[in-house]
Amino acid sequence: MADIAPLSGIRVADFTWVWAGPYCTLQLAHLGAEVIRIESSARPCVTRLLPPWADGEFGVNRSGYFNQYNQGKLSLALDLREARAKAIAKELVAVSDVVCENFAAGVMDRIGLGYEALRQVKPDLIMIAMSGYGATGPESHYVSYGPAQVPLSGFSSVTGYRGWPPMHVGISYGDPNGGLHGAVAVLAALHYRARTGRGQYIDLSQQETTISVLAEAVLRYTMAGEQPARDGNRDPHMAPHGVFRCTGDERWVAISVRSDGEWRRLAEIIDQDALPTDVRFATLTGRKANEDALEAIVSSWTLDRSCEDVTRTLQAAGIPAFPSMSNRDLAEDAHLNAAGFFVSLPHAEVGTRQHAGIPWRLSRTPTAVRQAAPCLGEHTDYVMQEILGYTAAEVQQLKQQQILT
Repeated sequence: MADIAPLSGIRVADFTWVWAGPYCTLQLAHLGAEVIRIESSARPCVTRLLPPWADGEFGVNRSGYFNQYNQGKLSLALDLREARAKAIAKELVAVSDVVCENFAAGVMDRIGLGYEALRQVKPDLIMIAMSGYGATGPESHYVSYGPAQVPLSGFSSVTGYRGWPPMHVGISYGDPNGGLHGAVAVLAALHYRARTGRGQYIDLSQQETTISVLAEAVLRYTMAGEQPARDGNRDPHMAPHGVFRCTGDERWVAISVRSDGEWRRLAEIIDQDALPTDVRFATLTGRKANEDALEAIVSSWTLDRSCEDVTRTLQAAGIPAFPSMSNRDLAEDAHLNAAGFFVSLPHAEVGTRQHAGIPWRLSRTPTAVRQAAPCLGEHTDYVMQEILGYTAAEVQQLKQQQILT
């Protein structure tokens, strides 16, 4: 299957770390590119040091976090503090198509691996830099990190409850979002290179990629001079719209009623005959004005039912509803497992574990997760000998010199 994948034959020199950059190169690996992570035991990727650990045992190869976002990649252990290592990195770039990095702006230039230096060894190189704020502008040198980027991008200003301060959205949303934008940009650059033979530099700002999916809120200011209010799970254009408690421990169901017609169907299901004609709830305006009372009525109905039963009943009536899924719900979900979303491949140290796989399916160029995430330096010998042409003795000497480490 790998030889007909869309990016089969494309090699990526992956200098990324943490989440945004590895998430970009994960998409390229899913599409069939040979992605080689350049990392070092002297400074392992942050995510190798983060839980959850397989069987609760710490180790740089045992992090579920790292192993999820680095599936299908190879690992070259190379200590870039050494001049000889930088020369080897350039040799790898010379036989690669794409370089990806997500350090702060200017870091790659300072270590001698910036775009202008690398294009000297690979004139048609495509290089993407995924810094927090882009390569230019008065704040381009600022330090970026996921949790702080969420409020910086405006997400926290519209997240939270009425009267409460801005809140986090639960994950460092800017990281995977930036990674997906980066993958799209790389694909566009590869398409351009195929037509023209010319490479290019991609300057991606994670702040801008995050703002770009918040445009609806930004437009409330640019069009009307208004700041959208934080309003919990409610929606300004739908009611009821929220997450309602069901029977069982921490079981909830999300319900979205998009029209008066859906509201009338919900009212019939709730079995309160007077509800459809109650002037407080007959229209969206009325339901929004009496939302506390409305949600109390819906909650009184869901409380005695399982979230699965509520889901089946409302879905049968054409009303969007679904359980608020726990991690266990997702891992064991019959639909996701039947669709083949999850991947279980053997890992050299932690054995076979279930991971989230590829969320798309191409009919003519099928893709697949080809292997589990690499152990640190697992493919050093392969990269050095099979791709760069070093002898086994030369590789051993570089290891003894702590250059390959």
